[in-house]
Amino acid sequence: MVVIKTKNLTKRFKELLAVDDVNLEIEEGECFGLLGPNGAGKTSLIRMITAVSPPTRGDIWVLGNDLRTHSRQVKAALGVVPQLDNLDPDLTVLQNLVTFARYFDIPKAEAQRRSMEVLSLFQLEDRCDSRIRELSGGMKRRLLIARGLINMPSIMILDEPTIGLDPQAKYLVWDKLTELKSQGVTQLLSSQNMEEANTLCDRVAVMHQGKILSLDAPSKLISSYVGDEIWEIEVIPEERDNVVNMLESRGLEFENVGSGIHVFHVEDHEFVGGLVKFAEGFRRRPATLEDVFFRLTGRSLAE
Repeated sequence: MVVIKTKNLTKRFKELLAVDDVNLEIEEGECFGLLGPNGAGKTSLIRMITAVSPPTRGDIWVLGNDLRTHSRQVKAALGVVPQLDNLDPDLTVLQNLVTFARYFDIPKAEAQRRSMEVLSLFQLEDRCDSRIRELSGGMKRRLLIARGLINMPSIMILDEPTIGLDPQAKYLVWDKLTELKSQGVTQLLSSQNMEEANTLCDRVAVMHQGKILSLDAPSKLISSYVGDEIWEIEVIPEERDNVVNMLESRGLEFENVGSGIHVFHVEDHEFVGGLVKFAEGFRRRPATLEDVFFRLTGRSLAE
């Protein structure tokens, strides 16, 4: 069943076209990822889906409800984890959660119980009486995710959920998100972490300049755009033209990356290995989602 659907969704800020005619269908129970560089339109898209920012044009349905006419019902079903910390610094950890629960008309006793439950889930129960300023950045991030669960949502919207986390905290969050998914919680995840997307997401959409460039399972995107392996050739500068001509003559896909060349979809290993005489070094490695990301969005900064 489709639980989030957008049709011709567009967001414009004066001269900036932040989201450009986006059509999405997110299935119940899946983790769906939005990947893209800064300014790609990921957060603008999320803000529209969570009824924070109205679309310039287009339609959104969540759980079958038209967001324009049923925003209250939709918000009640969503658990939102924003990119920026918006915790109340004047309240304790527990008070932040209990106060937030009021937005969903959760009785105080039930709010207290749920708050301790989600704090325990993210190993924060011993911090329930701490002020927000006493928490590390990683603790605040985990608290934001815990807060997003207070209304027991059927859909989680996560904007860069593990940004700034150390490896231990990151893997804890990944583990809990995987557990929630196994319980049927649909997740819409915006991230610039390719490993995170590959680990958590059933499907990902790569965004750039407001458009969706490609959408599929991570493994299928990797296979389609770069193949199973990447050959990285560190080229002798004066031999670069020869290497490029040889690759072009064989119809191979490649990309100039700094002083080297990355070759994709290699089937003739002997031919590529024969380029070693023109190289200062080369290696074969497994292809990753990051390789797909660069092929689709480029390597130059476009903020």
